[in-house]
Amino acid sequence: MADAVTTQTYDGKTDGKDYIRVHLTNLSDGTGESLVTKLDRSLYRGDAIKKLNLKSIRWSIQGFTYVRLDWDHTADDAIMMLGSGSGYEFYDNVLVDPNTSADAVTGAIGDILLTTGGAILGATYDITAIFVAVE
Repeated sequence: MADAVTTQTYDGKTDGKDYIRVHLTNLSDGTGESLVTKLDRSLYRGDAIKKLNLKSIRWSIQGFTYVRLDWDHTADDAIMMLGSGSGYEFYDNVLVDPNTSADAVTGAIGDILLTTGGAILGATYDITAIFVAVE
C-alpha cells in the first residue's frame, strides 16, 4: 500500500506577480513520503520560471513527527520543517530560494520536494503554500 496523497495547483497573477498556490493532503498508511516532487517548476512556462519563492504557508499536521519542504538543488535546501499541529506563516517580502545562479536552474532543479517523518497509520497533513514565480 501507499499513502493516499493529493496535490492541487492553481496559478494566477496579482499585483503584476505570478503566484502558484499548491494544496497538499496526505492520509498515511504508515509508509510516509521521502523527497517527493510536489510542485514541478517546469510545468509553468517551461524553464522560464527560475525560482519559486515562498510567500505564505498554512498547515495542519497530525500523527507525523514532521513534514519538511525543500527546494530541489544539487544539495537540497530546506524551506521549512513543520511540526505536528497547525499554523500559518506569511512573509512580507517572501522566503527566497537560495539558489543564486538562475542559469544553473535546469531540469528538476528548483522544484518543491516534501518529506514526512514519523509516519503512522492514520497520520494526516493538509498544507497550502503560495509561491511567487521568478523569471
